[in-house]
Amino acid sequence: MPTLQLETFMEAPPDVCFDLSRSIDLHILSTQKTGERAIAGRTSGLLQLGETVTWRAQHFGFWQTLTSKITAFERPHFFVDEMVQGAFKSFRHEHHFTPRPGGGTLVKDVFTFASPLGILGTLANHLVLTKYMKRLLLERNQIIKEYAESGKAEAYLSETQ
Repeated sequence: MPTLQLETFMEAPPDVCFDLSRSIDLHILSTQKTGERAIAGRTSGLLQLGETVTWRAQHFGFWQTLTSKITAFERPHFFVDEMVQGAFKSFRHEHHFTPRPGGGTLVKDVFTFASPLGILGTLANHLVLTKYMKRLLLERNQIIKEYAESGKAEAYLSETQ
């Protein structure tokens, strides 16, 4: 199973980074290229422990549906979302938020996934999927960073809760 580990430093407190990372509305903004939208479960605002969201998006020219659930939650340090149903065999996305001396937050993503289709899925992981998923996560983190550091976060979060 491939595991992606990304670290992004954000000049913002952990609680702001944490809340922006669990915002459905900001996630939709960060995935505009895929036309992603929330269609079931919680469809806006901030995800909480035990909640699910079903996403519909276009990847590789095909419309896909994926449901994930928040399975661990320790605000403002850590949360996990895991696939309940979708195109992957499985995925687990850990979000870690560590305050840094002097200010700011180190945001660490640990994204582990398994593709279906046995050896064909493994081949797809190596040829395309790992790079594709890394790019999606980097783009998502860039949007979160922009909102966290711009001073727009608090106004944005108060509108979406």
